[in-house]
Amino acid sequence: MDNRQAIGSWLSGPRAAAEDMGVDFGYRGERLGLPEQGPGSVARPGRRLGALAVDWALCLLIAYGLLARGDWQASGNWALGVLFVLSVLTVGTVGSTPGKRLFGLRVVAEGGGRLGMGRVLVRSLLLCLAIPALIWDRDGRGLHDRLARAVQVRIQSKP
Repeated sequence: MDNRQAIGSWLSGPRAAAEDMGVDFGYRGERLGLPEQGPGSVARPGRRLGALAVDWALCLLIAYGLLARGDWQASGNWALGVLFVLSVLTVGTVGSTPGKRLFGLRVVAEGGGRLGMGRVLVRSLLLCLAIPALIWDRDGRGLHDRLARAVQVRIQSKP
């Protein structure tokens, strides 16, 4: 390996360097038995972040109008509690928040089906802590999903 290859592998990251050496990581969700594309495949980060942005905006509006009584600074604090309640109620019952539904996503258990209420509570609490949601595995799942043994999947084939 010459100097340029060493620098190139460092710039492209450890995954690209391992793939150049012949390691096959497969596609996101392959280890979970999910399809590569279409309904049932692992949700891409852009869709998940878009859904979270919609949910957060909805929670801010609810907190501003109902709990903070028009105080924007206080509504930010209340919005986190509203997000927790929204996540527990909607993911625990229908499997997706309003933002996830808008972006065609659903939260399911690793083996398929709905999450139990205990796993929904763990997932929602870790999501509100933020840091676990920012640490992803090679399947693109956040630590909050991994610890709750959940996965966010697409429920529609077209965006």
